[in-house]
Amino acid sequence: MSITIKFVGAFRHLSGKKQFTLNFQEGFTVKSIVDAISQDIPSLKHTFCDQELNDARSNSLILVNGREISVLNGYATKLCDGDEVVFVPVVHGG
Repeated sequence: MSITIKFVGAFRHLSGKKQFTLNFQEGFTVKSIVDAISQDIPSLKHTFCDQELNDARSNSLILVNGREISVLNGYATKLCDGDEVVFVPVVHGG
């Protein structure tokens, strides 16, 4: 099974990739994808993962087939063959 991963904005620059295909086994979740990307692309690990807690951060909008994961099942959202996951960086300011 495979899904398409796309990076937008600063994530594209940090990863050096616009998109790629990731092969996975059935039952993969968004959290599994975040963990896999964090291992495969070390330049994104500090962005996706809290180094002390080793937990996913909310520094990005994650879209699965055009829908933000908060309206799905969050990081527990299960992925299917052919899905598209897009990572969009979030900028906070004050």
